[in-house]
Amino acid sequence: MSNTQEKVLIIGAGGQIGVELTENLSKIYGENNVVASDLRKSDVFKVNPFEVLDALNKDALFSIVKKHNITQIYHLAAMLSATGEQNPMFAWKLNMESLFHVLDLAKEKHIKQIYWPSSIAVFGPTTPQENTPQFTVMEPSTIYGISKQAGERWCEWYFKKHGVDVRSLRYPGLIGWKSAPGGGTTDYAVHIFHEALKNSKYESFLSENTALPMMHMEDAIRATIEIMHAPSENIKLRGSYNLSGISFSPKDIATEIKKHIPNFSISYKPDFRQAIADSWPKSIDDSFAQKDWGWKVKYDLPKLVENMLVNLKEHNLVK
Repeated sequence: MSNTQEKVLIIGAGGQIGVELTENLSKIYGENNVVASDLRKSDVFKVNPFEVLDALNKDALFSIVKKHNITQIYHLAAMLSATGEQNPMFAWKLNMESLFHVLDLAKEKHIKQIYWPSSIAVFGPTTPQENTPQFTVMEPSTIYGISKQAGERWCEWYFKKHGVDVRSLRYPGLIGWKSAPGGGTTDYAVHIFHEALKNSKYESFLSENTALPMMHMEDAIRATIEIMHAPSENIKLRGSYNLSGISFSPKDIATEIKKHIPNFSISYKPDFRQAIADSWPKSIDDSFAQKDWGWKVKYDLPKLVENMLVNLKEHNLVK
Protein backbone atom coordinates (compact mmCIF):
# COMPACT_ATOMS: atom_id res chain seq x y z
CA MET A 1 0.00 0.00 0.00
CA SER A 2 1.30 3.46 -0.78
CA ASN A 3 1.25 6.13 1.94
CA THR A 4 -1.79 7.83 0.44
CA GLN A 5 -3.92 4.72 0.93
CA GLU A 6 -3.09 4.39 4.62
CA LYS A 7 -5.72 5.62 7.07
CA VAL A 8 -4.42 6.04 10.59
CA LEU A 9 -6.33 6.20 13.90
CA ILE A 10 -4.55 7.52 16.98
CA ILE A 11 -6.25 6.51 20.24
CA GLY A 12 -5.27 8.84 23.09
CA ALA A 13 -4.14 11.53 20.64
CA GLY A 14 -4.45 14.30 23.23
CA GLY A 15 -1.66 12.91 25.42
CA GLN A 16 2.02 13.75 25.62
CA ILE A 17 3.02 11.41 22.76
CA GLY A 18 -0.23 11.63 20.80
CA VAL A 19 -0.10 15.34 19.99
CA GLU A 20 3.35 15.14 18.39
CA LEU A 21 2.72 11.78 16.75
CA THR A 22 -0.46 13.10 15.11
CA GLU A 23 1.48 16.07 13.75
CA ASN A 24 4.30 13.90 12.38
CA LEU A 25 2.06 11.23 10.85
CA SER A 26 0.00 13.98 9.19
CA LYS A 27 3.15 15.11 7.37
CA ILE A 28 3.62 11.57 6.04
CA TYR A 29 0.05 10.53 5.20
CA GLY A 30 -1.78 13.87 4.93
CA GLU A 31 -3.97 15.45 7.62
CA ASN A 32 -7.22 13.95 6.30
CA ASN A 33 -5.77 10.44 6.56
CA VAL A 34 -4.83 10.74 10.24
CA VAL A 35 -7.81 10.56 12.60
CA ALA A 36 -7.20 11.80 16.15
CA SER A 37 -9.34 10.46 18.99
CA ASP A 38 -9.54 10.96 22.74
CA LEU A 39 -12.05 11.09 25.60
CA ARG A 40 -12.85 14.73 24.89
CA LYS A 41 -12.46 17.13 21.99
CA SER A 42 -9.18 18.98 22.05
CA ASP A 43 -8.46 22.40 20.55
CA VAL A 44 -5.07 21.08 19.50
CA PHE A 45 -6.53 19.18 16.54
CA LYS A 46 -7.75 21.87 14.17
CA VAL A 47 -6.94 20.16 10.87
CA ASN A 48 -7.24 16.40 11.50
CA PRO A 49 -10.57 14.57 11.61
CA PHE A 50 -11.37 14.11 15.32
CA GLU A 51 -13.54 11.50 17.05
CA VAL A 52 -14.52 11.47 20.72
CA LEU A 53 -13.72 7.93 21.86
CA ASP A 54 -13.61 6.02 25.13
CA ALA A 55 -10.99 3.32 24.41
CA LEU A 56 -13.02 0.85 26.50
CA ASN A 57 -16.02 1.14 24.15
CA LYS A 58 -15.37 -1.59 21.59
CA ASP A 59 -18.46 -0.82 19.49
CA ALA A 60 -17.59 2.87 19.22
CA LEU A 61 -14.03 1.97 18.23
CA PHE A 62 -15.26 -0.45 15.57
CA SER A 63 -17.64 2.11 14.08
CA ILE A 64 -14.82 4.70 13.83
CA VAL A 65 -12.59 2.12 12.10
CA LYS A 66 -15.36 1.38 9.61
CA LYS A 67 -16.36 5.02 9.08
CA HIS A 68 -12.81 6.12 8.20
CA ASN A 69 -11.57 2.86 6.59
CA ILE A 70 -8.75 2.72 9.13
CA THR A 71 -5.73 0.55 8.22
CA GLN A 72 -3.41 1.32 11.16
CA ILE A 73 -4.03 2.05 14.83
CA TYR A 74 -1.58 3.75 17.19
CA HIS A 75 -3.04 2.81 20.56
CA LEU A 76 -1.66 5.27 23.12
CA ALA A 77 -4.48 5.44 25.68
CA ALA A 78 -3.30 4.28 29.12
CA MET A 79 -3.20 5.23 32.76
CA LEU A 80 0.44 5.93 33.63
CA SER A 81 2.59 4.86 36.59
CA ALA A 82 2.00 7.50 39.26
CA THR A 83 -1.72 7.94 38.46
CA GLY A 84 -2.25 4.18 38.15
CA GLU A 85 -1.06 3.57 41.71
CA GLN A 86 -3.88 5.82 42.96
CA ASN A 87 -6.53 3.87 41.02
CA PRO A 88 -5.14 0.36 40.42
CA MET A 89 -8.22 -1.57 39.30
CA PHE A 90 -9.27 1.02 36.75
CA ALA A 91 -5.68 1.34 35.48
CA TRP A 92 -5.61 -2.43 34.88
CA LYS A 93 -9.01 -2.41 33.18
CA LEU A 94 -8.21 0.53 30.89
CA ASN A 95 -4.71 -0.61 29.96
CA MET A 96 -5.66 -4.23 29.23
CA GLU A 97 -9.20 -4.18 27.83
CA SER A 98 -8.50 -1.35 25.40
CA LEU A 99 -5.50 -3.29 24.06
CA PHE A 100 -7.66 -6.40 23.51
CA HIS A 101 -10.19 -4.35 21.54
CA VAL A 102 -7.46 -3.21 19.14
CA LEU A 103 -5.76 -6.62 18.86
CA ASP A 104 -9.13 -8.25 18.09
CA LEU A 105 -9.79 -5.74 15.27
CA ALA A 106 -6.52 -6.84 13.66
CA LYS A 107 -7.20 -10.53 14.30
CA GLU A 108 -10.56 -10.12 12.53
CA LYS A 109 -8.73 -8.37 9.63
CA HIS A 110 -10.48 -5.01 10.07
CA ILE A 111 -7.07 -3.28 10.32
CA LYS A 112 -3.59 -4.23 9.11
CA GLN A 113 -1.17 -2.86 11.65
CA ILE A 114 -0.98 -1.82 15.31
CA TYR A 115 1.46 0.26 17.28
CA TRP A 116 1.22 -0.14 21.07
CA PRO A 117 3.75 1.43 23.44
CA SER A 118 5.31 -0.43 26.33
CA SER A 119 7.60 1.16 28.93
CA ILE A 120 10.66 0.72 31.14
CA ALA A 121 8.01 0.21 33.86
CA VAL A 122 7.93 -3.49 32.83
CA PHE A 123 11.18 -3.84 34.77
CA GLY A 124 11.29 -4.02 38.55
CA PRO A 125 13.57 -3.95 41.61
CA THR A 126 15.06 -7.38 40.76
CA THR A 127 16.01 -6.33 37.20
CA PRO A 128 19.70 -5.54 36.56
CA GLN A 129 19.68 -1.73 36.68
CA GLU A 130 22.74 -0.86 34.59
CA ASN A 131 22.49 -1.39 30.84
CA THR A 132 19.30 -3.40 31.36
CA PRO A 133 19.21 -6.19 28.73
CA GLN A 134 16.36 -6.87 26.30
CA PHE A 135 15.74 -10.26 27.94
CA THR A 136 16.03 -10.20 31.71
CA VAL A 137 14.16 -10.56 35.01
CA MET A 138 10.92 -8.57 34.89
CA GLU A 139 9.04 -8.22 38.15
CA PRO A 140 7.30 -4.84 37.83
CA SER A 141 6.09 -3.24 41.05
CA THR A 142 3.46 -0.84 39.65
CA ILE A 143 0.06 -1.59 38.11
CA TYR A 144 1.19 0.31 35.02
CA GLY A 145 4.28 -1.90 34.71
CA ILE A 146 2.30 -5.09 35.36
CA SER A 147 -0.21 -4.14 32.65
CA LYS A 148 2.56 -3.30 30.18
CA GLN A 149 4.37 -6.58 30.84
CA ALA A 150 1.13 -8.53 30.36
CA GLY A 151 0.40 -6.46 27.23
CA GLU A 152 3.78 -7.40 25.72
CA ARG A 153 3.01 -11.10 26.15
CA TRP A 154 -0.46 -10.67 24.63
CA CYS A 155 0.96 -8.79 21.63
CA GLU A 156 3.44 -11.58 20.99
CA TRP A 157 0.69 -14.20 21.39
CA TYR A 158 -1.61 -12.43 18.91
CA PHE A 159 1.30 -12.26 16.44
CA LYS A 160 2.16 -15.96 16.84
CA LYS A 161 -1.40 -17.31 16.93
CA HIS A 162 -3.19 -14.91 14.58
CA GLY A 163 -0.44 -13.22 12.54
CA VAL A 164 -1.34 -9.78 13.93
CA ASP A 165 1.24 -7.19 12.80
CA VAL A 166 1.74 -5.44 16.13
CA ARG A 167 4.87 -3.44 16.96
CA SER A 168 6.02 -1.97 20.24
CA LEU A 169 8.74 0.03 22.00
CA ARG A 170 9.59 0.21 25.69
CA TYR A 171 9.71 3.97 26.10
CA PRO A 172 11.99 5.53 28.68
CA GLY A 173 10.92 8.85 30.27
CA LEU A 174 9.90 11.23 27.47
CA ILE A 175 10.76 14.92 27.41
CA GLY A 176 9.09 17.29 24.98
CA TRP A 177 8.12 20.97 24.94
CA LYS A 178 4.83 20.75 22.99
CA SER A 179 2.55 19.16 25.58
CA ALA A 180 2.27 18.54 29.31
CA PRO A 181 3.26 15.19 30.82
CA GLY A 182 0.47 12.83 31.86
CA GLY A 183 1.05 11.57 35.40
CA GLY A 184 4.27 9.58 35.11
CA THR A 185 7.25 9.21 37.42
CA THR A 186 9.62 10.88 34.94
CA ASP A 187 7.44 14.03 34.72
CA TYR A 188 9.97 16.03 36.76
CA ALA A 189 12.24 16.19 33.70
CA VAL A 190 9.60 18.28 31.89
CA HIS A 191 8.37 20.33 34.88
CA ILE A 192 11.93 21.38 35.75
CA PHE A 193 12.22 23.43 32.54
CA HIS A 194 8.96 25.30 33.16
CA GLU A 195 9.98 26.11 36.74
CA ALA A 196 13.51 27.11 35.72
CA LEU A 197 12.18 29.64 33.22
CA LYS A 198 9.37 30.91 35.45
CA ASN A 199 10.90 30.94 38.95
CA SER A 200 14.59 30.01 38.50
CA LYS A 201 14.08 27.22 41.02
CA TYR A 202 12.60 23.73 41.22
CA GLU A 203 11.69 21.26 43.98
CA SER A 204 12.27 17.72 42.70
CA PHE A 205 10.05 14.84 43.84
CA LEU A 206 13.00 12.47 43.17
CA SER A 207 16.31 12.52 45.05
CA GLU A 208 19.33 14.17 43.44
CA ASN A 209 21.17 11.05 42.21
CA THR A 210 18.16 9.09 40.91
CA ALA A 211 19.37 8.31 37.39
CA LEU A 212 16.66 7.19 34.92
CA PRO A 213 16.61 6.46 31.19
CA MET A 214 15.14 9.44 29.31
CA MET A 215 14.60 10.48 25.71
CA HIS A 216 13.77 13.62 23.78
CA MET A 217 10.25 13.42 22.36
CA GLU A 218 11.56 13.95 18.83
CA ASP A 219 13.71 10.81 19.14
CA ALA A 220 10.75 8.83 20.55
CA ILE A 221 8.42 9.91 17.72
CA ARG A 222 11.08 9.11 15.13
CA ALA A 223 11.65 5.65 16.67
CA THR A 224 7.89 5.00 16.63
CA ILE A 225 7.57 5.88 12.95
CA GLU A 226 10.75 3.99 12.01
CA ILE A 227 9.63 0.74 13.66
CA MET A 228 6.23 0.99 11.95
CA HIS A 229 7.84 1.59 8.55
CA ALA A 230 10.45 -1.17 8.90
CA PRO A 231 9.89 -4.29 6.74
CA SER A 232 7.90 -6.89 8.68
CA GLU A 233 10.73 -9.46 8.48
CA ASN A 234 13.06 -7.03 10.32
CA ILE A 235 10.78 -6.91 13.36
CA LYS A 236 12.10 -9.96 15.18
CA LEU A 237 10.55 -9.13 18.57
CA ARG A 238 6.77 -8.89 18.83
CA GLY A 239 6.66 -8.28 22.57
CA SER A 240 8.45 -4.93 22.74
CA TYR A 241 11.90 -3.51 21.98
CA ASN A 242 14.15 -1.85 24.54
CA LEU A 243 14.70 1.76 23.48
CA SER A 244 17.47 3.92 24.89
CA GLY A 245 18.16 7.63 24.72
CA ILE A 246 20.17 9.15 27.57
CA SER A 247 20.32 8.53 31.31
CA PHE A 248 20.55 11.35 33.85
CA SER A 249 19.57 12.32 37.41
CA PRO A 250 17.81 15.48 38.66
CA LYS A 251 21.25 16.75 39.72
CA ASP A 252 22.67 16.17 36.20
CA ILE A 253 19.86 18.03 34.45
CA ALA A 254 19.98 20.89 36.99
CA THR A 255 23.73 21.30 36.36
CA GLU A 256 23.06 21.53 32.62
CA ILE A 257 20.21 24.04 33.08
CA LYS A 258 22.51 26.27 35.21
CA LYS A 259 24.75 26.73 32.16
CA HIS A 260 21.82 28.58 30.54
CA ILE A 261 20.19 30.05 33.70
CA PRO A 262 23.07 30.71 36.14
CA ASN A 263 20.82 31.63 39.11
CA PHE A 264 18.75 28.41 38.82
CA SER A 265 18.59 26.34 42.01
CA ILE A 266 17.14 22.91 42.77
CA SER A 267 15.96 21.37 46.04
CA TYR A 268 14.85 17.80 46.75
CA LYS A 269 11.74 16.50 48.48
CA PRO A 270 11.23 12.86 47.41
CA ASP A 271 7.63 11.58 47.55
CA PHE A 272 5.89 8.25 46.73
CA ARG A 273 7.29 8.41 43.19
CA GLN A 274 10.80 7.84 44.55
CA ALA A 275 10.01 4.17 45.29
CA ILE A 276 8.71 3.74 41.74
CA ALA A 277 11.85 5.33 40.27
CA ASP A 278 14.09 3.17 42.49
CA SER A 279 12.52 0.05 40.99
CA TRP A 280 13.37 1.07 37.42
CA PRO A 281 16.56 0.71 35.38
CA LYS A 282 19.23 3.41 35.39
CA SER A 283 20.27 2.72 31.79
CA ILE A 284 19.02 0.54 28.91
CA ASP A 285 20.68 -1.73 26.35
CA ASP A 286 18.80 -1.26 23.05
CA SER A 287 21.19 -3.21 20.80
CA PHE A 288 18.31 -5.33 19.39
CA ALA A 289 16.55 -2.22 18.08
CA GLN A 290 19.84 -0.99 16.60
CA LYS A 291 20.53 -4.34 14.93
CA ASP A 292 17.02 -5.27 13.72
CA TRP A 293 15.74 -1.98 12.31
CA GLY A 294 18.64 0.48 12.51
CA TRP A 295 17.66 2.57 15.55
CA LYS A 296 20.01 5.48 16.42
CA VAL A 297 19.50 8.18 19.06
CA LYS A 298 20.17 11.85 18.15
CA TYR A 299 19.77 13.91 21.36
CA ASP A 300 22.33 13.94 24.19
CA LEU A 301 21.73 15.86 27.46
CA PRO A 302 23.25 19.25 26.47
CA LYS A 303 21.35 19.22 23.16
CA LEU A 304 18.10 18.22 24.91
CA VAL A 305 18.36 20.95 27.57
CA GLU A 306 19.12 23.65 25.01
CA ASN A 307 16.25 22.50 22.76
CA MET A 308 13.73 22.53 25.63
CA LEU A 309 14.69 25.97 26.98
CA VAL A 310 14.83 27.60 23.54
CA ASN A 311 11.46 26.21 22.41
CA LEU A 312 9.55 26.83 25.64
CA LYS A 313 10.69 30.47 25.56
CA GLU A 314 10.26 30.98 21.84
CA HIS A 315 6.73 29.53 21.78
CA ASN A 316 5.75 31.18 25.08
CA LEU A 317 4.71 27.84 26.57
CA VAL A 318 5.91 28.22 30.15
CA LYS A 319 3.09 27.11 32.45
